[in-house]
Amino acid sequence: MTTLAIETGPQSPELPTTTIGAALDRAVSLYGDREALVSVQQGQRFSYRELSDAVDRVARGLVARGIERGDRVGIWAPNCSEWVLVQYATARIGAILVTVNPAYRTHELAYVLDQAGVKLLIAARSFKTSDYVVMTAEAAPALDAVFFGSPEWEALATDGGALPDRGLLPDDPINIQYTSGTTGFPKGATLSHRNILGNGFLVGELCGYTEVDRVCVPVPFYHCFGMVMGNLGALTHGACVVIPAPAFDPAATLQAVAAELCTSLYGVPTMFIAEVGLADFPSYDVSSLRTGIMAGSPCPVEVMKQVQVFMPDVTICYGMTETSPVSTQTRADDTLDRRVSTVGRVHPHVTVKVVDPVTGEPVQRGETGELCTAGYGVMLGYWNDPDRTAEAIDSDGFMHTGDLAVMDDEGYLSIVGRSKDMVIRGGENVYPREIEEFLYTHPEVVDAQVIGVPDTRYGEELCAWVRLVEGSTLTGDALREWCKGSVAHYKVPRYVRITDEFPMTITGKVQKFKMREVSVEELGLKDAAGIVTA
Repeated sequence: MTTLAIETGPQSPELPTTTIGAALDRAVSLYGDREALVSVQQGQRFSYRELSDAVDRVARGLVARGIERGDRVGIWAPNCSEWVLVQYATARIGAILVTVNPAYRTHELAYVLDQAGVKLLIAARSFKTSDYVVMTAEAAPALDAVFFGSPEWEALATDGGALPDRGLLPDDPINIQYTSGTTGFPKGATLSHRNILGNGFLVGELCGYTEVDRVCVPVPFYHCFGMVMGNLGALTHGACVVIPAPAFDPAATLQAVAAELCTSLYGVPTMFIAEVGLADFPSYDVSSLRTGIMAGSPCPVEVMKQVQVFMPDVTICYGMTETSPVSTQTRADDTLDRRVSTVGRVHPHVTVKVVDPVTGEPVQRGETGELCTAGYGVMLGYWNDPDRTAEAIDSDGFMHTGDLAVMDDEGYLSIVGRSKDMVIRGGENVYPREIEEFLYTHPEVVDAQVIGVPDTRYGEELCAWVRLVEGSTLTGDALREWCKGSVAHYKVPRYVRITDEFPMTITGKVQKFKMREVSVEELGLKDAAGIVTA
Protein backbone atom coordinates (compact mmCIF):
# COMPACT_ATOMS: atom_id res chain seq x y z
CA MET A 1 0.00 0.00 0.00
CA THR A 2 1.39 3.41 -1.03
CA THR A 3 2.26 5.85 1.76
CA LEU A 4 1.10 9.44 1.80
CA ALA A 5 3.74 12.08 1.07
CA ILE A 6 4.11 13.45 4.59
CA GLU A 7 7.13 13.22 6.92
CA THR A 8 7.96 14.59 10.38
CA GLY A 9 11.59 14.96 11.38
CA PRO A 10 13.11 13.60 14.59
CA GLN A 11 12.65 15.45 17.86
CA SER A 12 16.36 15.47 18.56
CA PRO A 13 18.65 17.26 18.92
CA GLU A 14 16.76 19.55 21.27
CA LEU A 15 15.99 23.00 19.93
CA PRO A 16 17.44 26.11 21.60
CA THR A 17 14.79 27.77 23.77
CA THR A 18 16.53 31.06 24.33
CA THR A 19 17.29 34.39 22.69
CA ILE A 20 20.19 35.28 20.40
CA GLY A 21 21.73 37.46 23.10
CA ALA A 22 21.66 34.57 25.57
CA ALA A 23 23.20 32.30 22.92
CA LEU A 24 26.07 34.78 22.54
CA ASP A 25 26.56 34.79 26.32
CA ARG A 26 26.68 31.00 26.30
CA ALA A 27 29.29 31.01 23.54
CA VAL A 28 31.45 33.43 25.53
CA SER A 29 31.25 31.23 28.63
CA LEU A 30 32.21 28.10 26.68
CA TYR A 31 34.50 29.41 23.94
CA GLY A 32 35.50 32.92 25.09
CA ASP A 33 39.09 32.86 23.81
CA ARG A 34 38.36 31.04 20.54
CA GLU A 35 38.07 33.04 17.34
CA ALA A 36 34.48 33.93 16.50
CA LEU A 37 34.83 36.24 13.50
CA VAL A 38 37.50 37.01 10.93
CA SER A 39 37.03 39.68 8.27
CA VAL A 40 39.86 39.05 5.83
CA GLN A 41 39.66 42.21 3.73
CA GLN A 42 39.27 44.41 6.83
CA GLY A 43 42.12 42.65 8.62
CA GLN A 44 39.97 42.17 11.72
CA ARG A 45 39.73 39.29 14.19
CA PHE A 46 37.44 38.83 17.18
CA SER A 47 37.44 36.16 19.84
CA TYR A 48 34.01 35.35 21.24
CA ARG A 49 34.77 37.54 24.25
CA GLU A 50 35.94 40.42 22.06
CA LEU A 51 32.93 40.01 19.79
CA SER A 52 30.53 40.13 22.73
CA ASP A 53 32.20 43.26 24.12
CA ALA A 54 31.97 45.00 20.73
CA VAL A 55 28.33 43.93 20.35
CA ASP A 56 27.46 45.33 23.77
CA ARG A 57 29.06 48.67 22.92
CA VAL A 58 26.87 48.94 19.80
CA ALA A 59 23.83 47.80 21.80
CA ARG A 60 24.42 50.53 24.38
CA GLY A 61 24.82 53.05 21.60
CA LEU A 62 21.47 52.01 20.11
CA VAL A 63 19.79 52.40 23.48
CA ALA A 64 21.36 55.84 23.91
CA ARG A 65 20.01 56.76 20.46
CA GLY A 66 16.49 55.95 21.64
CA ILE A 67 15.97 52.50 20.12
CA GLU A 68 13.29 50.62 22.06
CA ARG A 69 12.23 46.99 22.07
CA GLY A 70 10.32 46.30 18.85
CA ASP A 71 11.71 49.32 16.97
CA ARG A 72 12.89 48.54 13.46
CA VAL A 73 16.55 49.15 12.66
CA GLY A 74 17.61 48.76 9.04
CA ILE A 75 21.01 47.61 7.89
CA TRP A 76 22.20 48.28 4.35
CA ALA A 77 25.72 47.08 3.70
CA PRO A 78 27.80 44.34 2.10
CA ASN A 79 29.41 41.67 4.28
CA CYS A 80 31.67 43.16 6.96
CA SER A 81 32.34 42.81 10.67
CA GLU A 82 30.09 45.77 11.46
CA TRP A 83 27.15 43.91 9.91
CA VAL A 84 27.59 41.10 12.44
CA LEU A 85 27.89 43.56 15.34
CA VAL A 86 24.62 45.20 14.36
CA GLN A 87 22.91 41.81 13.92
CA TYR A 88 23.75 40.75 17.47
CA ALA A 89 23.36 44.21 19.04
CA THR A 90 19.79 44.62 17.81
CA ALA A 91 18.97 41.12 19.02
CA ARG A 92 20.54 41.95 22.39
CA ILE A 93 18.13 44.85 23.00
CA GLY A 94 15.04 43.45 21.26
CA ALA A 95 15.09 45.72 18.21
CA ILE A 96 13.92 44.20 14.93
CA LEU A 97 16.67 44.10 12.31
CA VAL A 98 15.45 44.92 8.79
CA THR A 99 17.96 43.55 6.30
CA VAL A 100 18.26 45.53 3.07
CA ASN A 101 19.72 44.03 -0.09
CA PRO A 102 22.97 45.86 -0.99
CA ALA A 103 21.87 45.84 -4.64
CA TYR A 104 18.68 47.82 -3.98
CA ARG A 105 18.14 51.10 -5.76
CA THR A 106 16.30 54.09 -4.30
CA HIS A 107 12.90 52.86 -5.54
CA GLU A 108 13.22 49.61 -3.58
CA LEU A 109 14.94 51.15 -0.57
CA ALA A 110 12.18 53.71 -0.09
CA TYR A 111 9.49 51.02 -0.13
CA VAL A 112 11.22 48.80 2.45
CA LEU A 113 12.03 51.64 4.83
CA ASP A 114 8.46 52.88 4.72
CA GLN A 115 6.71 49.50 4.85
CA ALA A 116 8.74 48.32 7.84
CA GLY A 117 8.55 51.67 9.61
CA VAL A 118 12.32 51.79 10.03
CA LYS A 119 13.36 54.19 12.83
CA LEU A 120 17.11 54.08 12.22
CA LEU A 121 19.14 52.98 9.20
CA ILE A 122 22.72 51.81 9.69
CA ALA A 123 24.61 51.58 6.40
CA ALA A 124 27.90 51.50 4.58
CA ARG A 125 28.81 54.77 2.91
CA SER A 126 28.97 53.13 -0.50
CA PHE A 127 29.20 49.81 -2.30
CA LYS A 128 30.43 49.24 -5.84
CA THR A 129 28.80 52.05 -7.87
CA SER A 130 26.12 52.87 -5.28
CA ASP A 131 26.51 55.94 -3.08
CA TYR A 132 24.41 54.91 -0.08
CA VAL A 133 24.62 58.34 1.55
CA VAL A 134 23.09 60.06 -1.48
CA MET A 135 20.58 57.28 -2.11
CA THR A 136 19.38 57.30 1.51
CA ALA A 137 18.87 61.06 1.38
CA GLU A 138 16.82 60.63 -1.80
CA ALA A 139 14.75 57.68 -0.53
CA ALA A 140 14.08 58.92 3.02
CA PRO A 141 15.41 62.43 3.64
CA ALA A 142 13.96 62.65 7.16
CA LEU A 143 15.22 59.26 8.36
CA ASP A 144 17.84 58.97 11.10
CA ALA A 145 20.83 57.31 9.44
CA VAL A 146 24.30 56.28 10.65
CA PHE A 147 27.03 55.33 8.19
CA PHE A 148 29.99 53.08 8.95
CA GLY A 149 33.20 55.03 9.47
CA SER A 150 31.39 58.25 10.31
CA PRO A 151 31.69 60.10 13.67
CA GLU A 152 28.10 58.98 14.36
CA TRP A 153 29.10 55.33 13.98
CA GLU A 154 32.17 55.77 16.15
CA ALA A 155 29.98 57.37 18.82
CA LEU A 156 27.40 54.59 18.50
CA ALA A 157 30.03 51.87 18.85
CA THR A 158 31.64 53.23 22.03
CA ASP A 159 30.96 52.52 25.67
CA GLY A 160 27.74 53.95 27.04
CA GLY A 161 25.43 53.26 29.93
CA ALA A 162 24.23 49.93 31.24
CA LEU A 163 22.12 47.69 29.04
CA PRO A 164 18.51 47.54 30.18
CA ASP A 165 16.83 44.23 30.98
CA ARG A 166 13.98 44.23 28.48
CA GLY A 167 12.62 40.80 29.33
CA LEU A 168 13.10 39.44 25.83
CA LEU A 169 11.36 36.20 24.86
CA PRO A 170 12.33 33.56 22.26
CA ASP A 171 9.17 34.21 20.24
CA ASP A 172 9.75 37.97 19.99
CA PRO A 173 10.14 39.22 16.40
CA ILE A 174 13.80 39.97 15.76
CA ASN A 175 14.28 40.15 11.99
CA ILE A 176 12.39 41.25 8.88
CA GLN A 177 13.66 39.99 5.54
CA TYR A 178 12.05 41.14 2.31
CA THR A 179 11.22 38.62 -0.35
CA SER A 180 10.13 39.57 -3.85
CA GLY A 181 6.38 39.81 -4.11
CA THR A 182 4.09 38.19 -6.66
CA THR A 183 1.86 41.28 -6.58
CA GLY A 184 4.56 43.78 -7.38
CA PHE A 185 5.84 44.62 -3.90
CA PRO A 186 8.25 42.74 -1.62
CA LYS A 187 6.87 41.04 1.49
CA GLY A 188 8.56 41.37 4.86
CA ALA A 189 8.94 37.90 6.36
CA THR A 190 9.03 38.45 10.12
CA LEU A 191 11.20 36.02 12.06
CA SER A 192 11.76 35.40 15.78
CA HIS A 193 14.75 34.40 17.92
CA ARG A 194 13.32 30.87 18.01
CA ASN A 195 12.90 30.79 14.23
CA ILE A 196 16.40 31.70 13.18
CA LEU A 197 18.45 30.60 16.19
CA GLY A 198 16.87 27.14 15.99
CA ASN A 199 17.43 26.88 12.25
CA GLY A 200 21.04 28.00 12.41
CA PHE A 201 21.66 25.45 15.17
CA LEU A 202 20.09 22.54 13.27
CA VAL A 203 21.87 23.38 10.01
CA GLY A 204 25.14 23.38 11.93
CA GLU A 205 24.27 20.09 13.62
CA LEU A 206 23.69 18.37 10.27
CA CYS A 207 27.01 19.80 9.04
CA GLY A 208 28.66 18.32 12.12
CA TYR A 209 29.98 21.64 13.43
CA THR A 210 32.04 21.94 16.62
CA GLU A 211 34.14 24.74 18.08
CA VAL A 212 37.07 23.78 15.83
CA ASP A 213 35.18 24.53 12.61
CA ARG A 214 35.86 27.64 10.55
CA VAL A 215 33.04 28.56 8.18
CA CYS A 216 33.80 30.61 5.07
CA VAL A 217 30.75 32.73 4.26
CA PRO A 218 30.90 34.45 0.84
CA VAL A 219 27.08 34.49 0.61
CA PRO A 220 25.40 37.78 1.63
CA PHE A 221 24.47 38.47 5.25
CA TYR A 222 21.27 40.28 4.26
CA HIS A 223 19.83 36.88 3.35
CA CYS A 224 19.14 33.89 5.62
CA PHE A 225 21.95 31.94 3.96
CA GLY A 226 24.52 34.30 5.44
CA MET A 227 23.06 35.59 8.70
CA VAL A 228 21.26 32.42 9.83
CA MET A 229 22.98 29.40 8.28
CA GLY A 230 26.33 31.16 8.51
CA ASN A 231 26.47 33.44 11.55
CA LEU A 232 23.98 31.66 13.81
CA GLY A 233 25.05 28.22 12.65
CA ALA A 234 28.56 29.06 13.84
CA LEU A 235 27.49 30.89 17.01
CA THR A 236 25.50 27.95 18.33
CA HIS A 237 28.53 25.65 17.98
CA GLY A 238 31.37 27.96 18.96
CA ALA A 239 32.69 27.90 15.40
CA CYS A 240 34.34 30.81 13.59
CA VAL A 241 32.85 32.79 10.71
CA VAL A 242 35.32 33.89 8.03
CA ILE A 243 34.27 36.77 5.74
CA PRO A 244 36.43 36.55 2.60
CA ALA A 245 35.28 39.83 0.99
CA PRO A 246 32.39 42.34 1.00
CA ALA A 247 30.82 40.56 -1.97
CA PHE A 248 31.48 37.29 -3.71
CA ASP A 249 34.85 37.01 -5.40
CA PRO A 250 35.94 33.47 -6.35
CA ALA A 251 39.67 34.08 -5.93
CA ALA A 252 39.24 35.95 -2.63
CA THR A 253 37.04 33.13 -1.36
CA LEU A 254 39.59 30.43 -2.16
CA GLN A 255 42.41 32.56 -0.74
CA ALA A 256 40.45 32.91 2.51
CA VAL A 257 39.79 29.17 2.67
CA ALA A 258 43.50 28.48 2.30
CA ALA A 259 44.83 31.20 4.60
CA GLU A 260 42.27 30.67 7.37
CA LEU A 261 42.18 26.86 7.13
CA CYS A 262 38.42 26.88 6.67
CA THR A 263 36.63 23.59 7.22
CA SER A 264 33.32 24.63 5.63
CA LEU A 265 32.37 26.69 2.58
CA TYR A 266 28.98 28.07 1.58
CA GLY A 267 27.65 29.09 -1.81
CA VAL A 268 24.99 28.89 -4.46
CA PRO A 269 25.90 26.66 -7.43
CA THR A 270 27.04 29.63 -9.54
CA MET A 271 29.61 30.50 -6.87
CA PHE A 272 31.09 27.01 -6.87
CA ILE A 273 31.08 27.01 -10.69
CA ALA A 274 33.09 30.27 -10.64
CA GLU A 275 35.56 28.89 -8.08
CA VAL A 276 36.35 25.60 -9.80
CA GLY A 277 36.35 27.45 -13.13
CA LEU A 278 39.34 29.61 -12.21
CA ALA A 279 42.32 28.79 -14.39
CA ASP A 280 44.54 28.55 -11.32
CA PHE A 281 42.04 26.66 -9.16
CA PRO A 282 44.47 23.71 -8.63
CA SER A 283 46.97 26.11 -7.04
CA TYR A 284 44.68 26.89 -4.08
CA ASP A 285 45.13 24.72 -1.01
CA VAL A 286 41.59 23.75 -0.02
CA SER A 287 42.60 20.57 1.78
CA SER A 288 41.25 21.93 5.09
CA LEU A 289 37.66 21.81 3.77
CA ARG A 290 35.46 19.05 5.14
CA THR A 291 31.90 20.19 4.64
CA GLY A 292 29.80 23.09 3.39
CA ILE A 293 26.43 23.99 1.99
CA MET A 294 25.20 24.40 -1.55
CA ALA A 295 21.76 25.98 -1.75
CA GLY A 296 19.75 28.67 -3.49
CA SER A 297 19.03 26.84 -6.75
CA PRO A 298 19.26 23.32 -8.19
CA CYS A 299 22.76 21.88 -8.25
CA PRO A 300 24.09 20.55 -11.58
CA VAL A 301 25.36 16.98 -11.36
CA GLU A 302 28.84 17.69 -12.70
CA VAL A 303 29.32 20.64 -10.35
CA MET A 304 28.37 18.53 -7.35
CA LYS A 305 30.83 15.85 -8.43
CA GLN A 306 33.62 18.42 -8.72
CA VAL A 307 32.84 20.00 -5.36
CA GLN A 308 32.59 16.69 -3.53
CA VAL A 309 36.20 15.94 -4.46
CA PHE A 310 37.48 18.67 -2.12
CA MET A 311 34.42 18.93 0.18
CA PRO A 312 33.50 15.28 0.84
CA ASP A 313 30.70 16.08 3.31
CA VAL A 314 29.08 18.94 1.37
CA THR A 315 25.31 19.14 1.90
CA ILE A 316 22.36 20.47 -0.06
CA CYS A 317 19.78 22.59 1.76
CA TYR A 318 16.27 23.55 0.69
CA GLY A 319 14.04 26.19 2.20
CA MET A 320 12.72 29.71 1.93
CA THR A 321 13.01 32.91 3.92
CA GLU A 322 9.55 32.34 5.37
CA THR A 323 10.73 29.09 7.01
CA SER A 324 13.89 30.57 8.58
CA PRO A 325 15.02 29.16 6.00
CA VAL A 326 15.93 25.43 5.87
CA SER A 327 13.28 22.68 5.89
CA THR A 328 15.20 19.80 4.29
CA GLN A 329 18.87 18.91 4.01
CA THR A 330 21.01 16.09 2.70
CA ARG A 331 23.25 14.30 5.17
CA ALA A 332 26.96 13.50 4.98
CA ASP A 333 26.23 9.80 4.55
CA ASP A 334 23.78 10.28 1.67
CA THR A 335 24.88 8.92 -1.70
CA LEU A 336 26.06 11.26 -4.43
CA ASP A 337 22.88 10.46 -6.35
CA ARG A 338 20.75 11.56 -3.39
CA ARG A 339 22.69 14.80 -3.02
CA VAL A 340 22.37 15.65 -6.68
CA SER A 341 18.83 14.53 -7.45
CA THR A 342 17.12 15.49 -4.18
CA VAL A 343 17.09 18.23 -1.55
CA GLY A 344 17.39 15.65 1.20
CA ARG A 345 15.03 14.71 4.01
CA VAL A 346 13.01 16.73 6.47
CA HIS A 347 14.85 18.62 9.21
CA PRO A 348 14.40 17.81 12.90
CA HIS A 349 11.32 19.42 14.52
CA VAL A 350 9.79 20.05 11.07
CA THR A 351 6.92 18.43 9.16
CA VAL A 352 6.75 18.49 5.37
CA LYS A 353 4.03 17.26 3.07
CA VAL A 354 3.32 17.24 -0.64
CA VAL A 355 -0.28 18.19 -1.38
CA ASP A 356 -2.67 18.42 -4.29
CA PRO A 357 -2.65 22.16 -5.15
CA VAL A 358 -6.43 22.09 -5.65
CA THR A 359 -7.70 19.98 -2.77
CA GLY A 360 -4.88 20.60 -0.30
CA GLU A 361 -4.81 16.89 0.57
CA PRO A 362 -1.51 14.94 0.70
CA VAL A 363 -0.69 13.06 -2.50
CA GLN A 364 0.84 9.59 -2.63
CA ARG A 365 4.60 9.20 -2.56
CA GLY A 366 6.00 9.38 -6.05
CA GLU A 367 3.30 11.86 -7.13
CA THR A 368 3.82 15.56 -7.80
CA GLY A 369 2.24 18.24 -5.65
CA GLU A 370 2.93 21.47 -3.80
CA LEU A 371 5.47 21.26 -0.97
CA CYS A 372 4.27 22.58 2.39
CA THR A 373 6.21 22.84 5.64
CA ALA A 374 5.28 23.33 9.29
CA GLY A 375 7.10 23.60 12.59
CA TYR A 376 9.15 26.01 14.68
CA GLY A 377 10.70 27.63 11.57
CA VAL A 378 7.53 29.02 10.01
CA MET A 379 7.63 32.81 10.16
CA LEU A 380 5.46 34.90 12.46
CA GLY A 381 3.91 36.40 9.33
CA TYR A 382 4.47 39.08 6.72
CA TRP A 383 5.04 42.44 8.41
CA ASN A 384 1.79 44.42 8.56
CA ASP A 385 0.22 42.20 5.90
CA PRO A 386 -2.29 39.79 7.43
CA ASP A 387 -4.00 39.06 4.11
CA ARG A 388 -0.87 37.76 2.38
CA THR A 389 0.12 35.94 5.57
CA ALA A 390 -3.20 34.08 5.50
CA GLU A 391 -2.66 33.22 1.84
CA ALA A 392 0.76 31.71 2.60
CA ILE A 393 0.15 29.92 5.92
CA ASP A 394 -2.93 27.69 6.17
CA SER A 395 -5.09 27.07 9.24
CA ASP A 396 -2.98 24.04 10.18
CA GLY A 397 0.20 26.13 10.30
CA PHE A 398 1.69 24.87 7.03
CA MET A 399 3.63 27.30 4.88
CA HIS A 400 2.77 26.79 1.21
CA THR A 401 6.05 27.09 -0.68
CA GLY A 402 4.70 27.34 -4.21
CA ASP A 403 7.24 24.70 -5.25
CA LEU A 404 6.24 21.44 -6.89
CA ALA A 405 7.90 18.41 -5.36
CA VAL A 406 7.95 14.61 -5.27
CA MET A 407 8.64 12.57 -2.12
CA ASP A 408 10.04 9.06 -2.52
CA ASP A 409 9.47 6.03 -0.30
CA GLU A 410 12.43 6.93 1.93
CA GLY A 411 11.31 10.51 2.46
CA TYR A 412 13.74 12.20 0.08
CA LEU A 413 12.29 15.20 -1.73
CA SER A 414 12.94 16.35 -5.28
CA ILE A 415 11.90 19.80 -6.47
CA VAL A 416 10.46 19.39 -9.95
CA GLY A 417 9.06 22.81 -10.72
CA ARG A 418 7.30 25.87 -9.37
CA SER A 419 3.59 26.41 -9.15
CA LYS A 420 4.28 30.13 -9.22
CA ASP A 421 6.31 32.00 -11.78
CA MET A 422 9.34 32.66 -9.61
CA VAL A 423 12.66 32.85 -11.43
CA ILE A 424 15.84 31.83 -9.60
CA ARG A 425 18.72 33.83 -11.05
CA GLY A 426 22.05 32.89 -9.49
CA GLY A 427 20.40 32.06 -6.18
CA GLU A 428 18.29 35.25 -6.12
CA ASN A 429 14.55 34.69 -6.09
CA VAL A 430 12.88 37.05 -8.57
CA TYR A 431 9.12 37.21 -9.02
CA PRO A 432 8.15 38.33 -12.54
CA ARG A 433 5.11 40.27 -11.33
CA GLU A 434 7.33 42.68 -9.40
CA ILE A 435 9.33 43.43 -12.55
CA GLU A 436 6.14 43.69 -14.62
CA GLU A 437 4.67 46.23 -12.20
CA PHE A 438 7.81 48.29 -12.45
CA LEU A 439 7.92 48.15 -16.26
CA TYR A 440 4.34 49.43 -16.30
CA THR A 441 5.60 52.71 -14.83
CA HIS A 442 7.47 53.53 -18.06
CA PRO A 443 5.28 56.01 -19.99
CA GLU A 444 5.66 54.12 -23.27
CA VAL A 445 4.91 50.65 -21.91
CA VAL A 446 1.33 49.44 -22.33
CA ASP A 447 1.81 45.93 -20.98
CA ALA A 448 4.65 43.68 -19.90
CA GLN A 449 5.11 40.00 -19.16
CA VAL A 450 8.31 38.60 -17.66
CA ILE A 451 9.50 35.00 -17.84
CA GLY A 452 12.62 33.02 -17.01
CA VAL A 453 14.79 31.50 -19.72
CA PRO A 454 17.70 29.07 -19.17
CA ASP A 455 21.24 30.28 -18.64
CA THR A 456 24.42 28.31 -17.93
CA ARG A 457 25.94 30.86 -15.59
CA TYR A 458 22.94 31.94 -13.50
CA GLY A 459 20.56 29.04 -14.03
CA GLU A 460 17.90 31.40 -15.34
CA GLU A 461 17.78 34.89 -16.80
CA LEU A 462 14.88 37.32 -17.13
CA CYS A 463 13.20 37.90 -20.46
CA ALA A 464 10.57 40.63 -20.80
CA TRP A 465 7.90 40.73 -23.48
CA VAL A 466 6.72 44.32 -23.81
CA ARG A 467 3.86 46.03 -25.66
CA LEU A 468 4.41 49.73 -26.36
CA VAL A 469 2.12 52.68 -26.99
CA GLU A 470 1.29 53.25 -30.62
CA GLY A 471 4.06 55.07 -32.46
CA SER A 472 6.71 54.43 -29.80
CA THR A 473 10.28 53.92 -30.99
CA LEU A 474 11.54 52.65 -27.61
CA THR A 475 14.10 49.88 -28.01
CA GLY A 476 14.81 46.95 -25.75
CA ASP A 477 18.27 48.30 -24.94
CA ALA A 478 16.83 51.69 -24.00
CA LEU A 479 14.28 50.05 -21.70
CA ARG A 480 17.00 48.01 -20.01
CA GLU A 481 19.06 51.16 -19.43
CA TRP A 482 15.99 52.83 -17.92
CA CYS A 483 15.61 49.93 -15.50
CA LYS A 484 19.24 50.04 -14.36
CA GLY A 485 18.85 53.21 -12.36
CA SER A 486 15.85 52.08 -10.37
CA VAL A 487 15.93 48.35 -9.61
CA ALA A 488 18.59 45.90 -8.47
CA HIS A 489 20.86 44.63 -11.23
CA TYR A 490 19.54 41.07 -11.03
CA LYS A 491 16.01 42.31 -11.69
CA VAL A 492 16.93 44.03 -14.97
CA PRO A 493 15.77 41.75 -17.83
CA ARG A 494 18.68 40.47 -19.85
CA TYR A 495 16.41 40.07 -22.86
CA VAL A 496 13.62 42.40 -24.02
CA ARG A 497 11.24 41.42 -26.82
CA ILE A 498 9.10 44.21 -28.23
CA THR A 499 5.82 42.63 -29.37
CA ASP A 500 2.30 43.49 -30.49
CA GLU A 501 0.62 40.66 -28.61
CA PHE A 502 1.08 37.87 -26.09
CA PRO A 503 0.02 34.26 -26.58
CA MET A 504 -3.33 33.97 -24.78
CA THR A 505 -5.91 31.38 -23.85
CA ILE A 506 -9.50 31.66 -25.08
CA THR A 507 -10.41 33.13 -21.69
CA GLY A 508 -7.76 35.83 -21.99
CA LYS A 509 -5.01 34.43 -19.76
CA VAL A 510 -1.41 34.91 -20.83
CA GLN A 511 0.33 31.64 -21.67
CA LYS A 512 3.81 32.14 -20.28
CA PHE A 513 4.93 28.65 -21.16
CA LYS A 514 4.40 29.50 -24.84
CA MET A 515 6.29 32.75 -24.40
CA ARG A 516 9.16 30.76 -22.95
CA GLU A 517 9.14 28.31 -25.87
CA VAL A 518 9.23 31.14 -28.40
CA SER A 519 11.97 33.00 -26.51
CA VAL A 520 14.16 29.92 -26.21
CA GLU A 521 13.83 29.35 -29.96
CA GLU A 522 14.37 32.98 -30.98
CA LEU A 523 17.32 33.53 -28.65
CA GLY A 524 19.05 30.32 -29.69
CA LEU A 525 18.80 28.78 -26.25
CA LYS A 526 18.73 25.03 -25.87
CA ASP A 527 16.14 24.32 -23.21
CA ALA A 528 17.60 20.95 -22.24
CA ALA A 529 19.36 20.45 -18.90
CA GLY A 530 19.48 24.21 -18.52
CA ILE A 531 22.10 24.54 -21.29
CA VAL A 532 22.42 27.81 -23.17
CA THR A 533 24.09 27.84 -26.54
CA ALA A 534 23.99 31.59 -27.05
